[in-house]
Amino acid sequence: MIEIINLSKKFGDHQVLDSMNLDINKGETTVIIGRSGVGKSVLLKHIIGIMKPDSGQVFIDREDISRLRGKNIVKFRLKFGMLFQGAALFDSLSVGENVGFSLFEHTNLNKAEIYKKVKRALQLVGLEGIENLKPAELSGGMRKRVGLARAICRDPEIILYDEPTTGVDPIMGDAINHLIRELHDKLSVTSIAVTHDMTSAYKIADRIAMLYQGKIIATGTPDEIKNSSNPVVHQFITGSSIGPITNN
Repeated sequence: MIEIINLSKKFGDHQVLDSMNLDINKGETTVIIGRSGVGKSVLLKHIIGIMKPDSGQVFIDREDISRLRGKNIVKFRLKFGMLFQGAALFDSLSVGENVGFSLFEHTNLNKAEIYKKVKRALQLVGLEGIENLKPAELSGGMRKRVGLARAICRDPEIILYDEPTTGVDPIMGDAINHLIRELHDKLSVTSIAVTHDMTSAYKIADRIAMLYQGKIIATGTPDEIKNSSNPVVHQFITGSSIGPITNN
């Protein structure tokens, strides 16, 4: 469904993505792992078309999104739902308004139709009946789940997760992982998550890819990655501070 070909992006003298290649299969959850600052979120921004590459291409359903401009890229982004690191809720809006935000902005659905979708999305993440609350009234875990409800409210084809378990305790993190897996099974969407949390990666992934020095250096199932003989992969997944990994 997604084909990334020779993707490169540089900020000043720092080469973040360096002729990177990756295929993402339809209906799978692909988790991209790597150290903080390695370029995982930059990669997500290229997939959704927020950033343009210095060179290379990102094909989604055989369409090169790096060539899309204006209304075409806005329309194309409606294929996506995204859960941001901090949930990125609008504090001045109610939960219902947050969850239905893109439907209010980008569709001709009436308010009743939108709130029907909002209610369904909140039910799917286990938060029925909180439409009138404000984000300030929610716990960190609830905010994450509201962000997830917003991501799925529009029935996207692809869901992107940017560090989905960051900022919550381990128990809530496990609940978020379980919810991501459950939604994948119920909705049959293609999902891409970026994380440095290996517990999360192992739980939600069909396939894991490791980003290192601007390139994907290993891909495989969770078991294949756990048993990788690549010393860089082994060092990362075991959390060892001794070995070949250096900061870019």
